[in-house]
Amino acid sequence: MSEHVQPGAHDIPVTGRLPLRTQVLRFVITGGLSAIVDFGLYVLLYLILGVHPDLAKAVGFIAGTTTAYLINRRWTFQAAPSTARLIGVWVLYLTTFVVQVGLNHLFLALLNYTPAAVAVAFVIAQGTATVINFVVQRAVIFRIK
Repeated sequence: MSEHVQPGAHDIPVTGRLPLRTQVLRFVITGGLSAIVDFGLYVLLYLILGVHPDLAKAVGFIAGTTTAYLINRRWTFQAAPSTARLIGVWVLYLTTFVVQVGLNHLFLALLNYTPAAVAVAFVIAQGTATVINFVVQRAVIFRIK
């Protein structure tokens, strides 16, 4: 991806890529925080406020993935902000959005929309999206050239 560095990007030193183990650990920590944001909004909207589960999942996903991108870009991948990366991440997030909402819907239906199904469907959808996101971000979006 070509880089178009945004103003303020000079404050992030480019010293090379962190080891894979460190990146995975940071990605998991960031993902845990982002999942709390995602799941918290999802439960609030769906179970407490009665919003349609797909809409509730979509709102939670958007909030969670925005949180993840902001933290991962700076902390996990130590990358300067750029228009190309931002576009790449949103294309990735739109793809994983469809995958995640679809899997969540599928498993809620398969498990008859029970309260336990909410957690199971969330974990399956979130886990799948997390793996896709890490692999694509590390290998494509934040790769060191």
